[in-house]
This record gives sequence, structure tokens and C-alpha cells, in this order.
Amino acid sequence: MLELIQLPWSPYCCVQRRILEFSGARFKIINIPATDRSLVWRLTRQRYYQVPVIKDARTVVFETGPNSQVVAKYLESKLRLGLFPAEFEGVQDLLWRFIENDVEECTFKLNDVYFREFVPVADQLAHLRWKERKFGAGCIEQWRDRQPALLAELEQRLSPFEQMLATRRYLLASRPLFVDFDLWGMLANFLFSGHYKISRELPNIAGWYRRMTNVSLAQL
Repeated sequence: MLELIQLPWSPYCCVQRRILEFSGARFKIINIPATDRSLVWRLTRQRYYQVPVIKDARTVVFETGPNSQVVAKYLESKLRLGLFPAEFEGVQDLLWRFIENDVEECTFKLNDVYFREFVPVADQLAHLRWKERKFGAGCIEQWRDRQPALLAELEQRLSPFEQMLATRRYLLASRPLFVDFDLWGMLANFLFSGHYKISRELPNIAGWYRRMTNVSLAQL
């Protein structure tokens, strides 16, 4: 059975979890503490400490670079999901870079404002320390103060996708491709705390998000 090693709120884990759900394949979720990556370190033979990681019997799959998409492409090949059709090569690469940089930059900050509500108490100090080492002391308080501006920026960065979805059910085709799952994962992270909703100015994205939450390979 496939195993997904993850943090439940991680946008990149949300992407792979939704792909697995879409596939209809049996899989097991293993949630690890944010402060203890020893399982990932051991499974990857001390080559990786981030999530998500896929374990498929003796095969362990993880990313090799910031834009590698090794995990999704492994699931695509194994489960025959049709997420990376040849006619959209290049286009998907451009889109997922925007999604995982420009969109994710807003979504993770907005979600982290409420980290004390979903990160276990025992892990909160390490979570805060890691964020402040990367983004500077007081970063989460700054993001909290900037919530209205971050929400406006997120809406602006999502507006091209809103326009794309005005004429089709999914971002590029009549069925979901990898970039649909990628954007879904960023928004699932944004919505994780329960404190946000998709803007009323983005009705096409809101409808698409509901479709993406429920669509399965068997329905296509």
C-alpha cells in the first residue's frame, strides 16, 4: 500500500494527498511531528528531511529540487492519472512555478497567523523558531498585522486563474491536470485554519475549488 508521510497543513502535502484521493488507490497517511523529521531522514537514507514523502513498498519517493515534481510524476506513472500530458509541457511548468512561489507566498503566511490553533503545543516553539530564523523575528505578528494587505495581494495573484476558469471547468483542459491539484493544495493550506473563505470576487475559483475537492478519476 502507498504511504504518504506528511504534515496535514503543508500545501505541498495537500497537493499529493488530493492526487491520491483522486486516484481512488488505497493509501495510508502518516502524520509526523513538525519538529521530528527522523522518520523521513531514515526512510530517505539521510538524503532528505522535508515532506511530503511517498513510500511504496521498498521505494521511497521525494523531491530532488524546488521544481522537480518527482512525487507527483511518480504517482502519475504508477496510477496512470494523466496529469502531465505532452501537449501541456512547458505551460504547466510555468504555472506551477507561479503557483508555488507567488500564490504560496501569500497562502502560507495567512495560514501561519493561526499556527497556535493547529500546531500541537509541544511543537509550537520549534515552529515559531523555524519561521523566525527564515523570515525574521516577529514575522508571524507582522503577517497578522498585514492580513488585509495579504488577502488583497492573494486575490490579485489569483485573478489570472479566475479569468482562465471563466471559459473552462479546469485550468487548462476539460479534466484536471497537475496544476489544478497544485493550486488546490495552496488554497487548501490557506483555508486550513477555518478563518478564511475564498473571496467573493473569485466565484469561478470558488466553484472550481469545490469541483477539485470532490472529483475522482473514476468520474472522468
